[in-house]
Amino acid sequence: MLFALALIPVIALLIFIYVKDKNEKEPIGLLIGLFFAGLGTVVTALIGEAIGMAIFELLLSDYPVIKMVLLSILIVGPCEELGKYMVLRLITWKNKNFNYSYDAIVYSVFVSLGFAALENINYVFSNGVGTAILRMFTAIPGHACFAVFMGYFYSKAKYAHIMNDRKKYRRYNVLSLIVPILVHGVYDAIALGARESSEEIFMVFAVLLWLAYVIAMFVVAFIVVLKASKNDYCIVTIPEGVQTVYRPVTEGTWICSCGKTNYLYYCSECGKARPVNPVWHCPKCGIACVYNFCGNCGTGRPGANNK
Repeated sequence: MLFALALIPVIALLIFIYVKDKNEKEPIGLLIGLFFAGLGTVVTALIGEAIGMAIFELLLSDYPVIKMVLLSILIVGPCEELGKYMVLRLITWKNKNFNYSYDAIVYSVFVSLGFAALENINYVFSNGVGTAILRMFTAIPGHACFAVFMGYFYSKAKYAHIMNDRKKYRRYNVLSLIVPILVHGVYDAIALGARESSEEIFMVFAVLLWLAYVIAMFVVAFIVVLKASKNDYCIVTIPEGVQTVYRPVTEGTWICSCGKTNYLYYCSECGKARPVNPVWHCPKCGIACVYNFCGNCGTGRPGANNK
């Protein structure tokens, strides 16, 4: 029973995120691999947190609230989210299946909930049904939220990299790590600070603040998922910087710039997409595009039926 209670919220959230991937479902094998890779990041997080706890215990043992707040923001958040990011980057950045913007959120959530699943099993078996129910509505969705923010900016970093926009690539790459670290750190800081407080008034205030923070975080993440799913676009480029949104129906072979002769939509040697025409330029941002939507801002092609 405890095992089921620990995993039910994880499975439910994974299904929700997977179902919202409207354009092209990701390979199940890849998603399972990401889930178990995320599970493995628990080990590195525990090592980093143990070292951090030892240092802060030595320096701030007389100030438990300050100790837990700083530990959450400077150690717990970075250790957990950095491990998730490294797994996400190593497995998906050059993966040929990473060709739509929403894919990044799917990948990130599967990694994060792999971590959350093992962590939740430990908490639930250590503390019982009450903890399972509490974490079902707080910590597990919380990890999913951190992942949504990571995936959102990770997708933008990938697109900027493809478009050779180094400035935006650096900005979004940093945000894909810093935003979840800060959101996670503040989440833990308020909760753990309240737990360590000896002042009843401060504790009540901190709990109310934490609840408001959690609700706001859930709402924002939910909106991001809905919009990212609705506005999902292809982030695969073709020669001359043209952005493909829908794969065209083409026949025959084509020769990639790397010299490989292919007949599918991607080069089997280097992964580049098949060149297509005609090209149109987005009236809003000027990006070269093909077919119905601009891959940069989502503006519909003038005169096209974009329903």
